[in-house]
Amino acid sequence: MRYLGHVIIALAIIIGLALAASAYKYRFRSAQTIVVTGLAEKDFTSDQIVWTGSFSRQGFDLKDAYAQLKADEAEIRRYLNGNRIPDSNIVFSSVDVQRNYEQRFDDNGRQTGSVFSGYNLNARVTVDSRNIAVVERLSREITGLLQKGIELNSTPPAYYFSGLNTLKIDLLAKASQDALSRAKTIADNSDAGLGDIRKATMGVFQITGRNMNEDYSYGGAFNTSSKEKTASITLRVEYGIE
Repeated sequence: MRYLGHVIIALAIIIGLALAASAYKYRFRSAQTIVVTGLAEKDFTSDQIVWTGSFSRQGFDLKDAYAQLKADEAEIRRYLNGNRIPDSNIVFSSVDVQRNYEQRFDDNGRQTGSVFSGYNLNARVTVDSRNIAVVERLSREITGLLQKGIELNSTPPAYYFSGLNTLKIDLLAKASQDALSRAKTIADNSDAGLGDIRKATMGVFQITGRNMNEDYSYGGAFNTSSKEKTASITLRVEYGIE
């Protein structure tokens, strides 16, 4: 009877140790995670162009200078309309008026005062259109306006894409799939089972020019100078281990 009691005690100790080891192993596994970063990229072509040009007039008489500037505005509008750009795609800014003064000096180089030298009036025209080819050509070829005596200073056009929200959602789905594939590879090679997602954090959404050596920005690059672009996004995902 005493022998049977010792056996029972020994078995109880063995079972207790086994349960403790199993509980420790479970707690150890549950505390372990696999952290991966999924990446997704996609090339796309811009479908919107924004081009801005500036023009000005100078004169001593403000009324006359303003009339000349408004005549230039009307001529620019006709020129754009004649090149298949409707009024709905054209915006003219308000007129900026500056008074100019010429500094006067005596024979010793000391400033003696200033004299009014006329007004400088400036305005801008902005074209926002989906007709990229036409606006690109207009931004490069403004000889028609120059021949009319209008000095229009053209800036490089900016390119945008109207479907960014849909593109971003698509990239997030692909980045999630990439993260899952990476996590499964790590788990399979570590003789472990992949558990549920513990945490997922979206990284920076970047838009860069396609095939251009651009630096990524911590806050997210947003290229507007290239018509052909590449969008990318990262997703940091933490999985449990079973």
